[in-house]
Amino acid sequence: MSVVGLITKNNETAYREEVQRLMDWCRTNNLSLNVDKTKEMVVDFRRVRGDHAPLNINGSAVEIVQSTKFLGVHIMENLTWSLNTSSIAKKAQQRLYFLRRLRKAHLPPILSMFYRGTVESILSSCIIACNASDRKTLQRIVRTAEKIIGVSLPSVTDIHTTRCTRQM
Repeated sequence: MSVVGLITKNNETAYREEVQRLMDWCRTNNLSLNVDKTKEMVVDFRRVRGDHAPLNINGSAVEIVQSTKFLGVHIMENLTWSLNTSSIAKKAQQRLYFLRRLRKAHLPPILSMFYRGTVESILSSCIIACNASDRKTLQRIVRTAEKIIGVSLPSVTDIHTTRCTRQM
C-alpha cells in the first residue's frame, strides 16, 4: 500500500490527513499497519530543505528512508535510477554465471534463448527510464554475454528503442 502526498508552502496538513484516512480505512476493514515495515520517503527539491517531522502511526514513529524498493524498482529520494541500475546489473551478472555453465556443457542452441529469457529480460526492466550512463553500465553486460555466446546481441539502445515503440 502506498500513500503519496504533496506538501505545499510547508503545510503538511493535507499529507498527514491522507495518512490518517489510510489508517482509518485499515481500521474499518480490520487491517493493521505494521509500523516496523512502514517507511516514509521524502522527495524534496527545494534549495533549502525544511525539517520534516516523522509520521506517527499508533504512537510509533515511522522510519524516514532515503531509498526504498517498490514493486521491484529501487526508488531514491532524489529520483535517480543509479541504485536501480546497479541492482539490475548485479542480477544480470549473476545470470551470466549460468550462461557460462551452459557454454561449458556444450549447449550452443540454448545459449541465445537462455540469454533472452534470463538476462535480457532483467536488463529491459525499467529500461525506459534509464539515462545514458545507466545504459552504458548495462551495455557492458551485453558485451560480456556476446563474448560468452559468440554471437551478436541487440544493444541496450536497441532494446530501449524497441520497448519505447511498443509502449506507444
